[in-house]
Amino acid sequence: MRVGLFLAYWPWFSAEEQLSLSVMADELGLDSVWISEAWGQDAVSVLGMLAGRTERVGLGSAVMQIPARKPTATAMAAATLDVLSGGRFRLGLGLSGPQVSEGWYGEPFTRNLGRVREYVEVVRAVLAGEKVQLPMPEGEAGMGLGKPLRLLAKPVQVPLPVYLGSVGPKAIEQTGEIADGWLPAFLDPENPDVLMDPLRRGLEKAGRDASSIDVAAAVPVAVDEDLVAARDAVRPWLAFYLGAMGAKEKNFYVDLADRYGHGDVAREVQDRALSGDRMGAAGALTPELIDSTALVCRPSELDAKLAAYERAGATTLLAVPCGDRPAVVRALASASA
Repeated sequence: MRVGLFLAYWPWFSAEEQLSLSVMADELGLDSVWISEAWGQDAVSVLGMLAGRTERVGLGSAVMQIPARKPTATAMAAATLDVLSGGRFRLGLGLSGPQVSEGWYGEPFTRNLGRVREYVEVVRAVLAGEKVQLPMPEGEAGMGLGKPLRLLAKPVQVPLPVYLGSVGPKAIEQTGEIADGWLPAFLDPENPDVLMDPLRRGLEKAGRDASSIDVAAAVPVAVDEDLVAARDAVRPWLAFYLGAMGAKEKNFYVDLADRYGHGDVAREVQDRALSGDRMGAAGALTPELIDSTALVCRPSELDAKLAAYERAGATTLLAVPCGDRPAVVRALASASA
């Protein structure tokens, strides 16, 4: 199993931390570094910086938000990043959620399975050098002068790998059908079938086997001799996703925790977060919920913990380093060497 870093977005990681930890990952021989976006820092700008400051480590978007860009613009960005990095880029895409899609981008959060499939088809067509013409918005005629165009830039990789971030069962199944990689969140190595079974269904439907897709699991990681301190280090991250990444009625991560059997705790975390009690939300996380959604361990246990994720089906582990971040990166590099 390969090991990389998921360095998310500001304010979780500052620009300086994203750069310093990426350079460290490059020097220590980790597999890849992935950058995301929410409603602040964009992924493309940071990845462009990292392309110029690293030499070997893979670079990925986990994820670039589908409602933020037309698929042609996404393909342009992907080709540019692939060239700037010398063929090290991996394109991760995701819908985000209804609050971001509709509130931040003004894009309806509807017809999502078909929307993702069509988006990926256009991105791949552009990157393959095909001529593409997008339809005008419904009810708008424009000047009638649009025509099919072919991307002027050529990516280094042919084909350039496309990953999808998906959490719900139907979305995961579609990922197994159409994607080169999958970016699952909060994979529980002790209960992997909750997420892995839909992926297997999608792979089977498309006539593919497990070797045809990279399961790149994003996991908050804290390593400390004191397990209480390790769990405390990941609490803010977990509480944010359960509490802030969605609405009361629609939070994919709360739904996942429910499928893991921790629904009551997840909803308490969400209720406290939505009421403005961030400290209370983090404190409401139980050791059981933390241990099912994060990798927390003593240094001597790290090898065994990583092996558990590999047995669960992860082919790449993307660690969100928590606590002493440089120490976590060094420990991961040593364990994966």
